[in-house]
Amino acid sequence: MALTYDVRLYSLEVRRDRPKPYRLRWLVGERKHSKSYQLKAQADGRRSELMSAVRRGEQFDEETGLPVSELRAKQGAVTWYEHTRAYIDRKWTAAPAKSRRNYADALATITPALVRTRAGMPETRLLRQALYGWAYNRNRWTEEPPEDVDRALRWMAKNSVSIGALEDPATVRLALDALALKLDGKAAAARTVKRKRACLSDVLGFAVEEQYFVTPVNPLTTVKWTAPKSAEEVDPESVANPRQVRALLAGVRAQGARGEHLEAFFGCLYYAAMRPAEAAALLATQCDLPEKGWGTLTLRQGVVRAGRSWTDDGTAHQARHLKARAEKDSRPVPIPPHFVRQLRQHIATQGTAPDGRLFRTSRGGLLQETGYGEVWAKAREKVLTEAEAASLIARRPYDLRHAGVSFWLSSGVDPMECARRAGHTIAVLFRVYAKVLAQTQERANRRIDVALREWNEPE
Repeated sequence: MALTYDVRLYSLEVRRDRPKPYRLRWLVGERKHSKSYQLKAQADGRRSELMSAVRRGEQFDEETGLPVSELRAKQGAVTWYEHTRAYIDRKWTAAPAKSRRNYADALATITPALVRTRAGMPETRLLRQALYGWAYNRNRWTEEPPEDVDRALRWMAKNSVSIGALEDPATVRLALDALALKLDGKAAAARTVKRKRACLSDVLGFAVEEQYFVTPVNPLTTVKWTAPKSAEEVDPESVANPRQVRALLAGVRAQGARGEHLEAFFGCLYYAAMRPAEAAALLATQCDLPEKGWGTLTLRQGVVRAGRSWTDDGTAHQARHLKARAEKDSRPVPIPPHFVRQLRQHIATQGTAPDGRLFRTSRGGLLQETGYGEVWAKAREKVLTEAEAASLIARRPYDLRHAGVSFWLSSGVDPMECARRAGHTIAVLFRVYAKVLAQTQERANRRIDVALREWNEPE
């Protein structure tokens, strides 16, 4: 949106052969604009409006040909609440179910802070329920909400600030301060703040695209606001060594039938550095398990629990392509011979689900994080020492993936190959495993020192 004072209005042009014969023409900067009218009085009236704006010293927008006052009036006609609903409508079809839920979570946090008044404002938890469960869940837009939810949404629609108000840094700061807090007023986790801020930025970017702002700049970039620091790096204290991993997997196996079934699942997280969602979706047809030597798992998808309200088919889980990959992309991961044998044994004794999945619940369903998390917690309690159990070592099943990648790096595997096997970009690998790589670099430096001394020794 380029604004200029360089505006020239021309006399009315009359074209008798047209349904709307009276044409108004004007030039804003170097761009021509025109509008035709059926009646001469209409064209004269519009010309007078534009001329008045010129005499008041208003700037005009070159792209639309409109004076700033009319652009601001256009802003005021759309509220933040209306705009965010349009944003959800636009993003819904292409978004994974979990992302839909995340959008709703972020907007249900931000929207209550962007109101013109708090008089008659619904109770906090009711408003949260109304926004998260109804206003920002497109699956429920055709349903009739409960009476209290309906009242809350009508109040919000009436009292939401205009989208143009977000050009004011003070209003943007209200949104940022809101997303930094939980419902109880305590500080939100750094990762949660980062995710919600990204959603706010995207919503405001959509507003720029819709030309709701006089200045075509995302207002978020004009506010100096410091988000809580998020620790993305893997903490070496959470990384179990191979001996500890073997003991933990034995602790899983010792828990009876349930543990015997899940031992290979946890093995996938460590030996193939798979994400739990990828392991839960692993099919027998994706496994190349020769009788001797290394095998390969060709990963193609993951399955994520998002909740029935957020999926298109009403199921609790959604199968998705690999993270940060194209829809039909795959990721082959070599696995060592002893884990090949373990998977072969797993398939021979445990079989597969009807759809070919290696891992499932006792009823053949998809693995639940609460279920396998309980087994993992019991294994930690039984196997680790009291000090180790109280530490960060392998506290979550996901830490097995970190342990697997860390072991590759510390073993001297090229970081590019580690990144490929783990499904990371090399930039993410260096950022997330910075501390692990630092330890590896120290070991590499010692090796280089030894080699240099050998070359520098006199013959």
